[in-house]
This record gives sequence, structure tokens and C-alpha cells, in this order.
Amino acid sequence: MSTRAMGLAPELYEYVLASMPPEHPVLAWLREETAKLGGISRMQIGSDQGQLMALFVRMVAARKVLEIGCFTGYSSTAMALAMAPGGTLITCDVSEPYTKLAQQAWARAGVADRVSLRLAPALETCDALIAAGESGTFDLAFIDADKSNYDGYWERCMTLLRPGGVVLVDNVLWGGAVIDSTIDDEDTRAIRRLNGKVGRDPRVASAMIGVGDGLTIAVRL
Repeated sequence: MSTRAMGLAPELYEYVLASMPPEHPVLAWLREETAKLGGISRMQIGSDQGQLMALFVRMVAARKVLEIGCFTGYSSTAMALAMAPGGTLITCDVSEPYTKLAQQAWARAGVADRVSLRLAPALETCDALIAAGESGTFDLAFIDADKSNYDGYWERCMTLLRPGGVVLVDNVLWGGAVIDSTIDDEDTRAIRRLNGKVGRDPRVASAMIGVGDGLTIAVRL
């Protein structure tokens, strides 16, 4: 995952960051802690994307959020901080070690009571939510997990989101691989398929923007 907008010169990206509100101290701490993990830390979203996601939480007055892919918790912490007290963010992941860091961040930020971690395959968690009668009740969803299941996550989000709810899909530019004909691995194919599907999906109004590694924003109609 890119930590800055693709194609944006480093100097211009620094200007963007400097023009935004300061990064929350807990998020800055979490970025430093995640960096200690080495190369895998690239999976963390950039602070500009975190600011954008928090803004969407505020714009739709989200009280119920679904996150598919937690990692060390940057996006969930950013969104939970933007939620009103009493809101609920359900985050899905299969890694106990990485989510332990996320739990520390939620506690430090004072939002642990708003976050419910589900350590299980995300499709199973989504299906359980649907079976429990929670279809059409979520205000916002964020998809940022294994790419081969992106279509499955998209379909579950279409069921779980209320009309007017927002879904954000990360990594839709995949480091530029989506337009590289020499790259044809399963993850890249899955992202290309979903990108082509979303633009024609009559259930949503959508746009793709060049934040981070590419972000699709869609509103459930």
C-alpha cells in the first residue's frame, strides 16, 4: 500500500499533509510502532487517507461502521475517533499479533468501547451479521483485506449498508498493476474485476480517487 497519493511528488505530498489538521497523537504513535514491523508496515494507510475516512464518518454521521481488514488499527482508530459516543465499529481480521497493537491504540485513544474486533475470516463475520438480521443497518464500510475476496466483500457490503451508506474500497490502483498487462496474478485480476464491476453497478454511485494506493468511494442507492 502506498503511504502517499500515487504520482504525487514527495514535496507536494508534504504540502498536502502540512495543510491538513495535525495527525492525532495516538495515530502518530501507532504509525511509529507499525514501522517497527519492517516491510509489512506498508500495509498501513497514509495519514491523509485516515483524515479522509474520518471525514466520511462525520459526513454520514456514522454510528455503525464495518471494517474488513484491521491490520494494526490505524484506519479503525481514525474512524472510531470521528464517531460519536455510543457508535459501534466492527473490524474483521485473522491476525492476533497485529490486532494486539490495534487494541493498544484503541485503548490509548479512548475508543476501545466503540470497537468490536472479530478474529475470524471476514466473509464468515459478514455472513453472521446478515444472518443476525443486520442487513441494511451499517452507515459505512471499509474494504481493505485479501484482494482475492474483494468481490465477496463488496457483495456483503451491498447487503449490510443502508441506503445512503458509504463503502470505501482500498488498493484499487494496486501500485499501478491494474494497467500493467504483464501482471496477471490472482490479486491483480480480482481488483481489476471489481473496478470494472463497481463502475457499472446500478446499486451505487461511485468515484475512484488517487489517494494512497487508490480509493473507491461509493454511496449505496
